[in-house]
Amino acid sequence: MLGLMQSQPLLISSLIQFAERHHGDAEIVSRRVEGDIHRYTYRDQARRARQLANTLDGMGLQTGDRVASLAWNGYRHMELYFGVSGSARVMHTINPRLHADQIAWIVNDAEDQVLAFDMTFLGAIQSIHAKCPTVKQWVALCDADKLPADTGIPGLISYEEWIGASNDQYVWPEFDENTASSLCYTSGTTGNPKGALYSHRSTCLHAYAAALPDVMGISARDAVLPVVPMFHVNAWGTPYIAALTGAKVVFPGPALDGKSVYELIESQGVTMAAGVPTVWQMLLAHVKSNQLQFSTLKRTVIGGSACPPAMIDAFQDEFGVTVLHAWGMTEMSPLGSLSTLKNKHLQLPREQQMHLLQKQGRAFCGVDLKIVGPDGKELPWDGKTYGDLMARGHWVLQSYFKGRSPLVEDENGRGWFPTGDVATIDPDGFMQITDRTKDVIKSGGEWISSIDIENIAMAHPAVAMAACIGMPHPKWDERPIVAVTKKPGAEVTREELLAFYEGKIAKWQIPDDVVFVDAIPLGATGKMLKTRLREDLKDYKLPGL
Repeated sequence: MLGLMQSQPLLISSLIQFAERHHGDAEIVSRRVEGDIHRYTYRDQARRARQLANTLDGMGLQTGDRVASLAWNGYRHMELYFGVSGSARVMHTINPRLHADQIAWIVNDAEDQVLAFDMTFLGAIQSIHAKCPTVKQWVALCDADKLPADTGIPGLISYEEWIGASNDQYVWPEFDENTASSLCYTSGTTGNPKGALYSHRSTCLHAYAAALPDVMGISARDAVLPVVPMFHVNAWGTPYIAALTGAKVVFPGPALDGKSVYELIESQGVTMAAGVPTVWQMLLAHVKSNQLQFSTLKRTVIGGSACPPAMIDAFQDEFGVTVLHAWGMTEMSPLGSLSTLKNKHLQLPREQQMHLLQKQGRAFCGVDLKIVGPDGKELPWDGKTYGDLMARGHWVLQSYFKGRSPLVEDENGRGWFPTGDVATIDPDGFMQITDRTKDVIKSGGEWISSIDIENIAMAHPAVAMAACIGMPHPKWDERPIVAVTKKPGAEVTREELLAFYEGKIAKWQIPDDVVFVDAIPLGATGKMLKTRLREDLKDYKLPGL
């Protein structure tokens, strides 16, 4: 027997329709590439998204055709999110920090038919447009008078001119909720990137779950600042979550330095911000050096890479900002876990609470996690046993775009996604990443967590960034060393930093050496590139060898 309830597909267009109807006057504020501040409302955005949909219809784009973006966080980019996906095309966000050849490869693999870009990236487009034969229309995300006279890009048109002639009356189509909605390529360090192709259903369910109180807790009372880029797993879903809840949105555009981010937080009354640790490092440095405080910011979601405990302490102890430590992947839309306390933990001493909050957190309904051993069998949730982290759920990848399925079947025939992370899970479900599978250090048959070593180094007041890698050793197979960059004007010696580890981890886990470097190589999404660091240090020899 079936239930007798209405059945309506979960579609991205329903989010902007809801925001327009029930939160039409809520603000969307953007710092534009031009440097000025732009303001409008969900009502304005919905109208322009309909114009965009009509424009795509006029071009003859079919269901499933890909429309790409190379853009910062801003209102036009958000219009693309809804106008493209809502009209049954696929929104393809591309990371502009990739090499031009890699961008061209991705455009061609996706067979993008339209590519819209911020003028910041005009040079990149000029270098690749002739290599991208599938693109029928190049669109500059600017006003008509901001478009240079001769760019060398055939048929280039400004976004405002492109959608300006289209009618703003449009009936959003209804279709199967499993229809593809958006495409995001991984920024893998080996081989070509792989595409994660999301559906309307997975995107909407991810938005519903992420807004829950135990996750991001976003509501119509919030002003949300997604510093995490819209080209990086859809800004962790915040544009969809904001429309779902009617929250005010504040977009930073290209200005991601500490001073610009702080001024935007204060001027726009931001209550919640989301970003990676490297951006928050710059923000904290600016706030501390100028003896500033936050007047409205209450919480920040930090993910993308492990958040150093020292950063969590600084936000919470010095500025009263709650840190929500999150974990996820491109293949998971991206959220998989987030660290918030349960009722039973509220009476614990603060030190024990912080120990929990420093972990990557608990899975929330809609996604499940487990750790397995080399034989594929599930390992106990005791907070001590290490295993390969696996995930499954409503918004977890089944197979790659034009590629294979990476899923591993369990004894019941259910597919689990191998995340490539090594983790522990405690009895309360709190998961802690101890390493990437490829980065784990095995010394004398024992595992050493590179993340633990990095976190301790970054707690030292002179250290700006730290990366731990294993180096070959004739007796122990591998021994850890830590590469460190110093804060401007700060000094610390090798001996002082090694002494800083004493009493914090077991003696045999303390790094054998400290290597001071000018910079630690970062990938396109701000993650440390340990493969490149290993290449840079290929001639290094451990002390005494």
